[in-house]
Amino acid sequence: MDVSAEAGRIGALADPTRQSLYEYVAAQPQPVGREAAASALHLPPHVARFQLDRLVEAGLLEVEFRRLTGRTGPGAGRPSKLYRRTAGTVAVSLPERRYDLVGHLLAAAIERTADGTALPDALDTVAKEEGRMLGAAAPAVQADELDRTAATLATQGYEPRRSDDGLVLANCPFDSLAREHTGLVCGMNHAYVDGIVEGLGCAHLDARLDPAAGRCCVTVTREA
Repeated sequence: MDVSAEAGRIGALADPTRQSLYEYVAAQPQPVGREAAASALHLPPHVARFQLDRLVEAGLLEVEFRRLTGRTGPGAGRPSKLYRRTAGTVAVSLPERRYDLVGHLLAAAIERTADGTALPDALDTVAKEEGRMLGAAAPAVQADELDRTAATLATQGYEPRRSDDGLVLANCPFDSLAREHTGLVCGMNHAYVDGIVEGLGCAHLDARLDPAAGRCCVTVTREA
């Protein structure tokens, strides 16, 4: 998650007029023009246009152009600019949480259980595969194994920190789920980080399940 970008999108709603316009557009069953929005909220049309376009720039609204009369050809007039809410989700979590990833992995694991595989085993398998793909797709950089691993784990919200023998992960992206379903989620987490290390080709690093208070249950250490 790009926290700065997401926070900027939410910050666009700090203006009361902009928030009212967003809520109005979001509540409509069809895309709406600036004239309709201005009339509904008793705003001057130029104010509505400016604020609606700011919401588009922030990624909260989308635009389409369509002739509202249904007429085509010469004399049909210019298409109207219409606004609608974007389909994407806007969310900011500090520290970062990745519950969407858990849902994705769990759904894939449930599909694997059709052949009789136990759910925890299936979840660990798909988590490691997902981590391996992420690691393999990471940009190639000239850095040591710990730095490369830290950079990739940082993109997943782990907040890696150097320790004497490797990395500790200051944040658990699956925190509340790990508290309620410790064995299942921590096993998945370990497999995911292990897959990332493997996908990066870091042959001298080892992802270990090493729970401690106040941080992620997984650490990454240099092999002796």
